[in-house]
Amino acid sequence: MARMSTGRKSTIYDIAKETGASTATVSMVLNGSWARYRIKEETANRILESARALGYNVNMKARGLRLSRSGLAGMVLPHYRNRFFAGLAQSFEDQARSRGLCPIVVGTQRDPEVEVSVVETLLSQRVELLFIAGVRNPTPLNALCAAAGVPSINLDLPGEAAPSVVSDNRHGARAITNLMMDKLEARGIPPSELVLLGGVANEYATDMRVAGFRDAFEARGLELAEDAVDRCGYNAGAARDALAARYQKLGRLPAGLLMNSITAFEGLVQLTSTLPTSDSKSAVVGCFDWDPFAVHLAFDVTMLRQDVQKIIAEAFTSTDNYDAPDRHLVMVPTRFGDMFDENEQTTEFDR
Repeated sequence: MARMSTGRKSTIYDIAKETGASTATVSMVLNGSWARYRIKEETANRILESARALGYNVNMKARGLRLSRSGLAGMVLPHYRNRFFAGLAQSFEDQARSRGLCPIVVGTQRDPEVEVSVVETLLSQRVELLFIAGVRNPTPLNALCAAAGVPSINLDLPGEAAPSVVSDNRHGARAITNLMMDKLEARGIPPSELVLLGGVANEYATDMRVAGFRDAFEARGLELAEDAVDRCGYNAGAARDALAARYQKLGRLPAGLLMNSITAFEGLVQLTSTLPTSDSKSAVVGCFDWDPFAVHLAFDVTMLRQDVQKIIAEAFTSTDNYDAPDRHLVMVPTRFGDMFDENEQTTEFDR
């Protein structure tokens, strides 16, 4: 240990007295384990500054935590099984690297316990920021980040404890609903036969998409049928079973089908693969998600695309201008039609 100006060696007790922290807290900061125990960065910095001022020989690991950046950027998301979340992950990695950061992306399978565990681990590794994507209740994770002094941004599903960047679900749903209604009318079919399947009740994305669906009906002076909206979940099997029940009842597919997600759309593909081609071609189909392979399907399909690159860019902008009390919400417009994506090298078709 170094000596104080009096000639006596400085100790952790001197640092604790100087900073008003407990000796246990001082010890954890000086041995470099403070982040793991959720000690605030402000407290750690104060202790390290005091230790240097008192001439205490600060552990090099602890000094590194104070004097240099970790260079790590973290992101949690439910899974990589569809192009939306996979696209978010890819855009995050690309944009993080362009900023000189090393990206870490972890899937949590929508398990709240796993979400908390992963966030705690990422914080212990000193990530400089954390993007929380597709988490239905991100507030506990935002709180962990706030306690560690790490900016967090919610993506896809918003939260009340941090800034959020989401797709403009309501306007997107209204736009694709209107387009599908036009297609039905062109075939001589009443637009009121359009149904929306997929998603879950009391979830932001589903609620906004249902609201946009209703908006389109109301704008045309049409009433929704009682069974026009079926929140059958995001599971492909659940969507397949819900559609199979309608097929049995009608003797055909509904004339217009708007699927709430690409996983619900997979359920439709599973069902139609078992049906005569003529039955499949009879439906006008839309999806609030995008996959380029849909162009090869037998039926008419329009896919709405969420702008993952813009979502990630807006999230990084939010971290650049981060203010802990800020809770702003950014809504990113969706698109559909003939789109070319430089990263995908694939053309999106609206057939």
